[in-house]
Amino acid sequence: MSENTYWEKTDSFETKLRLLEEAWKNKDFRLVRSLTDSLRSTTLQAQAEGEDHGTPFVPTAQFVAVSALPPAWRTWASGWQFCKVLTLDETIGLDRAPEPVEVLLSCAAEQAVSLTREVRVARIQPDHSLIEVPSQTHSEVRRGKERQAHVLFMAEGAAHLRQTYLLFYGNPDAELPAYLTDLETRGEGYALDIENDAYKASLSHQMGQLERMTLKREHGLELFAGGEGHGEPPGIDWAHDYAAAGHFQKLRVTLWERCPDYEVIRGPLCTIVRRWGFPYSPVHPVFSPSRLHIEVEYRFYAGIPWFHKIGRMHVIKEFEAAALRDDEWVFSGQSFTEMLWMGADGKLQSGPVDPKQRDNIWAVGFANKDSKDSFVALYLEHTAQGMPEPRHSGSPQMFYRWHGHVWSRYPLPQKVVPAGAVLHQKNAYVAIPFTAEGPAKLESLRHCLANPLHLSPGEIPRNITPPKPTTRLARPGEAGDSPISKQALWEALRECKDEQLYTADISVVDLGLVHDIRVRGDTVHVTMSMPHRGRPRLGFFTFGSGGNSKPVEPQLLKVPGVKHVVVEQVWDPAWSSNRLTDEGRHKLGLEG
Repeated sequence: MSENTYWEKTDSFETKLRLLEEAWKNKDFRLVRSLTDSLRSTTLQAQAEGEDHGTPFVPTAQFVAVSALPPAWRTWASGWQFCKVLTLDETIGLDRAPEPVEVLLSCAAEQAVSLTREVRVARIQPDHSLIEVPSQTHSEVRRGKERQAHVLFMAEGAAHLRQTYLLFYGNPDAELPAYLTDLETRGEGYALDIENDAYKASLSHQMGQLERMTLKREHGLELFAGGEGHGEPPGIDWAHDYAAAGHFQKLRVTLWERCPDYEVIRGPLCTIVRRWGFPYSPVHPVFSPSRLHIEVEYRFYAGIPWFHKIGRMHVIKEFEAAALRDDEWVFSGQSFTEMLWMGADGKLQSGPVDPKQRDNIWAVGFANKDSKDSFVALYLEHTAQGMPEPRHSGSPQMFYRWHGHVWSRYPLPQKVVPAGAVLHQKNAYVAIPFTAEGPAKLESLRHCLANPLHLSPGEIPRNITPPKPTTRLARPGEAGDSPISKQALWEALRECKDEQLYTADISVVDLGLVHDIRVRGDTVHVTMSMPHRGRPRLGFFTFGSGGNSKPVEPQLLKVPGVKHVVVEQVWDPAWSSNRLTDEGRHKLGLEG
């Protein structure tokens, strides 16, 4: 059969599902396992092409041409062609320490080559000059004739302050930005150590749960949970889990032998670790109910002494839960001397929880009156869909079964949970010195995080005369001033083909394998990825092997002025079909 269309070159989800059902009926279990793996691959591709990332903060068609900006701004942003305008308003009357702001940026596909490379964020200063703000662009996708990406940056300011930001894009010469921050992430996959100036967090190599934390002040208190767990590696974060009807068994995410599925985003401002799946039985897979789908996400940031944990528990099939937890923390040793909690009034209290408030708690944690260490969970969002409002519990306990200290949150308002119900949480976990000002700082921080800076589309201020710029947005080589033409380098790379796609005649550029090109004197630095980890050897493209007749290095050395070529291989961000150019999509037969 001739393979002229995309679906003749692969098989659909429906086809694989039919084959899976046949194999199951025939008890061909090895084939069943192969087909379930193949179904996963189909799902990954469908997700890359079709997952809804939300509504952009400014419509695609709404943008400002850099050529229409005031002359001083045009000079400062030379090299960029377009920008979006957004406004941030402080609405609750509190001075803001740095907090993350994230927006979904969308633009016409022809306006940008790579938002990950091109996006820059600038803030309008009181004198109407522009200053660049470090940013992180991630999760870029192609949706029809649009490109979308999430842009994250930090914002701060005085009470009631309105600030205007410009998000620039549309510069084919732009390079992947490099910002120096205190955030450092080490490791592979979800087995990570994440560190900033306030703390070091270590995630389990087995299942990605937060295992240990070191509070980086004075003596460096290490928070850990000792012992043998319940047969799994112990950690300080034990949620999420539930006890089955009659307390027959407890199903836990901490029992995962590895994450059923996960995504990791690494950058200078934020490291995001998302994990999801069904919790495991103590005797998995004897019992493997597909009833409660659990998603857990950590977000660790640069420059701030707290991190987010976001959880979602989605009931797939009605079931009875004797108990369910979406937050539990255990600390071995006697690291703290005081219990902390906050009721609905937003005031931090110490000591045992008032029995009248035990189901209306909005912060919980511990402090040490001598060392001034503290670790506090600020509950920001707790909602339920398809069931009554969740219970807001989580009382702290001291000296828990020889471990030390613990708090557990049991939000379920009823034992029978209906199909379709969802429990959502978003918390911030804070490690600050617990001095005399500690309670007020925690109260203010929770109030701010529960009421983030208000984001809205903005406009360019009228009738302003910005001062002549003394700096510029572009780094050397990003404003059409590269000592070697970047356009010539990209064109040279279009001659480098993936000859494993025998008849497609497709280049590494159209495949989207080239992330970045930098020129430093007569040296060209190229950052590339491979399509997947089944092909880990970038040398196939760099130097040539296995029949690859036009490798990258000798091809670039043909460009006038190039004396040296350095090719760096990266896996982050992972390659997907979103990186294909229009020509690449056409040659691979993908629609759109």
